[in-house]
Amino acid sequence: MLIGTTTFSRAQSTEIQQLLLNYEKLNQLKNILSDMKKGYKIVSKGYTAIKDISQGNFNLHEAFIDGLMAVNPAIKNYKRVVDIISYQKNIVREYKSAFIRFKQNGSFSPDEIEYLGEIYGQLFNKSIQNLDELATVITSSKLSMSDDERLQAIDRIFADTEDKLQFLRDFNKQANLLAIQRSREKQDVATMQQLYQGNQ
Repeated sequence: MLIGTTTFSRAQSTEIQQLLLNYEKLNQLKNILSDMKKGYKIVSKGYTAIKDISQGNFNLHEAFIDGLMAVNPAIKNYKRVVDIISYQKNIVREYKSAFIRFKQNGSFSPDEIEYLGEIYGQLFNKSIQNLDELATVITSSKLSMSDDERLQAIDRIFADTEDKLQFLRDFNKQANLLAIQRSREKQDVATMQQLYQGNQ
């Protein structure tokens, strides 16, 4: 009777641990959804260029640059502004392309695909925050900043966006190498099985 009770207690303990893990995952999902909601609030404030970028439309043309409010032309025409938007476009395009490829590849388990999705989701959310900050720096009259301070802020946002793009490319490269390695291992196993069956 005591053994049965101990087994039952262990089973309950395992279930409780699983529930706690599920609860943590749910909280992480809520945080991701909250970040996404913040991103869409940015759009609703009138940042149509950010909306285009986040949805992958990339119709930059002159909409974003020409839509700047009364800011010094030196800031409006600052090359880093266009570079940041271009890097954001690359982040979205490259992570979407890689994620689709890794999901279809068959070299990654569902848990690994979930992990990849979390990394891409966090990276995307943080890059959207950079765009939000950029839009605030170059359009907001609420910020009492000198032109030099605005240019320094833009340089900092540029450096951070560039870091995120480089991280994404390194991450994709490592994941791609792992997928290739696993694919070769599968081929080797299949070849060995064929040789073994042929020798029987």
